Amino acid sequence: MRWALPLAVLIGLVAALLTWTRLGPAAPPATEAPIVIYLLDNGFHSDLALPRAALERRGGALGRAVETLAPGDWILVGWGDARFYVDQSPIPDRLPDGARAFFRPGNPSVVMLDPESGDPRARHAPDRRAALHLTPVAFDRMADRIEASLDLSSGAPRVAAARPGDHARFFASRETFSILHLCNHWTAGVLNAGGVTIRPARSIFSSEVMRSVRAAELDTAVPHA
Repeated sequence: MRWALPLAVLIGLVAALLTWTRLGPAAPPATEAPIVIYLLDNGFHSDLALPRAALERRGGALGRAVETLAPGDWILVGWGDARFYVDQSPIPDRLPDGARAFFRPGNPSVVMLDPESGDPRARHAPDRRAALHLTPVAFDRMADRIEASLDLSSGAPRVAAARPGDHARFFASRETFSILHLCNHWTAGVLNAGGVTIRPARSIFSSEVMRSVRAAELDTAVPHA
């Protein structure tokens, strides 16, 4: 049949895409205490919880942006469409805008930095969080990837949006949002820079990003505190 070969090729391409794996860069052996971060998953979107002190200590544009935030020992870091991500109105009211964010290419995006007090384990259920123990080198690589997302065309991180009564700040990003580059893709890419092996195509889902972190913790040789 004429369609049998093209169909087989298509199935093979889809299978290859779904199993495509990107290894993270190897870090040198740890000589210092690991830096603990958390991946947070609300069921469809993933954020990272990073220790504020470690971000401020490394300096750079990201460290300077963190210094401008309200008090909080942890910084929640996320990425998304500049309009849909910031909007807090009910999801049903935002469906047309969601379609725009998914399917129109070149949508502006923002990096969220949100200060949070207290241990993330106290505010996020066990099935919605996963810890990752990073060497300082791996943490710096991950922070570098976040910083590389910031729009520094004006010479410094620029706040593009904020929500009334909310400590979160949304900094303009140089990246664009679409169905080919979603929030979970971005988070997976940041984790990959820190050494986590990811499956890019499957990282459309927050559950896949969570699986990647938990697999990395099982494979790591860094002793847990």
